Amino acid sequence: MLGLLSVHRLAIMMSKARTLVLEHFRWIDGHADVWQIFRDSAALAAVVRGLAESFRDDDVSAVCGIESRGFLLGAAVAVELGVGFVPVRKQEGIFPGAKITRRSDPDYRGLRQELRLQRAMVGSGERVLLVDDWIETGSQAAAVRSMVEECGGHWAGCAVVVDQTTPALGPTLGVRSIVTAAELPAWDGWF
Repeated sequence: MLGLLSVHRLAIMMSKARTLVLEHFRWIDGHADVWQIFRDSAALAAVVRGLAESFRDDDVSAVCGIESRGFLLGAAVAVELGVGFVPVRKQEGIFPGAKITRRSDPDYRGLRQELRLQRAMVGSGERVLLVDDWIETGSQAAAVRSMVEECGGHWAGCAVVVDQTTPALGPTLGVRSIVTAAELPAWDGWF
């Protein structure tokens, strides 16, 4: 349970991260763009600290991230928490060793992803946190959770920059976010 000082520290960190996410977010041709956060070192550092801080007291022993932005954010959050990083790869690419594979349910575009996790990367009893930039349908997170649990690990939850899940889905995946999609500026078709 978070103490009063920890709650206050988390609120300050999340407020700073939230402000910087909203400053750097933009729409391009109707597509959400969070890449500008990565270009600004202060914004990136605040976002990484905010994502890590939301799970700092949850005894996380590993952080995983899905290719590609999940690799960047997840590895940085793992360093911030002082734990190792577990990559989750999509379809192609070299990934040696025994793997667990899951095909996700359709995502927001109706696409199913084949996700792969190296079996040896998650040990029995480890508490694994998934970090990503955005969550909407939760299809990929659910697939990763299933793979983690098959390895004997325990699901700590999801730390994301933007949460667009339904009120029923977010809690089942343990989603904690810096902003919700409803807080983002509306796309006005101009930029």
